[in-house]
Formats: sequence, C-alpha cells, structure tokens
Amino acid sequence: MEALNIVILLTIAVVVTLYKGINIVPQGEEWVVERLGKFSRTLKPGLNLIIPYIEAVRQKISTRDIILDIPQQEVITKDNAVIVTNAVTFLRVTKPENALYGVENFKLAIQQLVMTTLRSILGEMSLDEALSNREHIKTKLKDAIIDDVADWGVTVKSVEIQDINPSPSMQKAMEQQAAAERERRAVETMAEGNKNAAILEADGKLASAEREAKAQITLANASAEAIKMISENIQDKELPAMFLLGDRYINSLEQISKSDNSKFVIYPADLQGAIKGMLGNVFKK
Repeated sequence: MEALNIVILLTIAVVVTLYKGINIVPQGEEWVVERLGKFSRTLKPGLNLIIPYIEAVRQKISTRDIILDIPQQEVITKDNAVIVTNAVTFLRVTKPENALYGVENFKLAIQQLVMTTLRSILGEMSLDEALSNREHIKTKLKDAIIDDVADWGVTVKSVEIQDINPSPSMQKAMEQQAAAERERRAVETMAEGNKNAAILEADGKLASAEREAKAQITLANASAEAIKMISENIQDKELPAMFLLGDRYINSLEQISKSDNSKFVIYPADLQGAIKGMLGNVFKK
C-alpha cells in the first residue's frame, strides 16, 4: 500500500514537473524567463522547455502593435492661447526583457513622456502655428521620444495628433473677435462706398458746372456776335441790344407756355408798344 502511494505521488510529481517544464507560447507573444530570480532568456512562439522549480515565467509580453491612447490635455502656446490636444501612439515591443526590467510600467511611462513632450513642443509655437502645422508637430514629437523609448525595448511606429483645438473659452473669444472683424470690414466697406458715391456726385456737379459755364460763355459769345451783326446792319447803338433782349424774352415766354405745369403766361403790358417802337425806329432809319 505504501508503495502504491509512493508511485502515485511520483506520478503526480512527474506530471506537475512536465506541466511546469513544457510551455507553448502563442504567436504574437514572448515570455520572459527568470532562473532563480535572475533574467535568463525569452521564449519565442511555439513549444519551449524550461527547468522546473529553477526557472519560471516572469512575464508574458505581447509583441503585436500596441495602440496607446494619449489623454486630452490643455496646453498654453507661446502667445498665451489655451488649446486642447490629444494623440495616439502605435508601439511594438522588440526587446521584452528591456520593457520588463527597464521601466516599471512601459505603457504608462510612454504615455507620460508623449504628453510632456507634446506640451513642450506646442509651448514653443503660436496658436496659428499649432493649428496649421500638425504634420510638423507629429514628426518633431516622434523624433523627440524615439531614443528614450528605445531604451525600454519599444519601437515607436507612429504618433498621430488626433485633435488640436482652442479651448472653449478661447473659441468664444475667437468668435467674438471674428464677429468684430466682420463688422469693422462692413463699416469700412460702407464708408468707402459712401465716399466713392460722394466723389462721383461731386465730379458730376463739377462737370455739370463746367459745361454750364461753357454754355454761358458760348451763349454770351453768340449774343455778342449777334449784336455786332445787327449793329453793322443797323446804325443804332441801343436798338440791337433791345432787339436781342426782346427776342430772348419772347423765346422764354414760348418755352414757359409749352410746359405742362404752366397755366398763366405773364408779359409786360407795354410789350406791344415797345415792339412797335423798335420797328418804327427801324423803318425810320
């Protein structure tokens, strides 16, 4: 009976030993093995054997790409504007032993490193530069962290900036500024339009006055020429001028009578006598 118990115990011990010594590592993982508390080696995907009770698997580490989300944070730019930004980082563990022993928590460490580096980069840029140079920020951020991350056995494949936006209070201030700018431009446009209209109106009045003056000069020259011609044909100094004035007066009355609004035509009572006198003087001469 005791022999049977010993056989059973030995069988159990062998099974447990084999269970501890045989390890099947799945694809996409590497297992860190320690021998008596000290790093020994890493197990690659497939069937692996370790020395039971002396070696043990310390950590199972994924060698697939890791998507590390960078939390949203507020950053103050060089021109004292507050912006809100977040990012995402794609990583891959290339040396599991360094990822395990080089830093306590490599994911948290990389997350904090990216956040602080991103704040530093954006703090050296103005608001307009930060909003319009996303590719430059991404490249500069990756170059800044790649060496530190390599010491932890991790390769940075890509860093993507998800959002860079002004903070809610900053957005409100920018909207108010944009509204004020649009109102200022509208006022300037209206003032410029009124100015141009006033200039055109003044130019029109000036042109009209110049033409009126030219017309008056032309009319005066014509009158002088008419008086001269009449004086040459009629040897009387006063009669030509009187004749010309009378002719103009009659023309003026004729124009007034043609108007739709005219109801009365007023002329001097001695108009007929004046005309007869003028004609009489002409016939006498």
